[in-house]
Amino acid sequence: MTVTFDDATRELLDGRNFATVATLNPDGSPQTSVVWIARDGDTVSFSSTTGRQKTRNLSRDPRVGLTVFDTGNPYRSVEIRGTAEVLADPDKTLPKRLSHKYLGEDPPVEPGDVVRVIVRISPLRVNGFSA
Repeated sequence: MTVTFDDATRELLDGRNFATVATLNPDGSPQTSVVWIARDGDTVSFSSTTGRQKTRNLSRDPRVGLTVFDTGNPYRSVEIRGTAEVLADPDKTLPKRLSHKYLGEDPPVEPGDVVRVIVRISPLRVNGFSA
């Protein structure tokens, strides 16, 4: 059963805060990456490419963890555990949206052979922390 985000979580996800995403390698060991994120209702999305380890991991095993901390107050954070869905992004719309959120400008042009995907996380558990 998915859960919904409260106002404090929405605020943290909507801010210009970085996220660390954790996936599982084929041998069960963790793999982490820092990503830009976007909230869409009660899901969180990030952009990736088909060749990256996190994308390969999530295509094989959709279990995922995501941690976001407030860059203005690192003692405020949220951990989201859930499942990921890897979706095609042929028009590379999410990288443009994220670049405008974090940098205020279009992203650099990528080579045409780069295959972008959207990873959408549906939360199963949300743990907030604030000190």
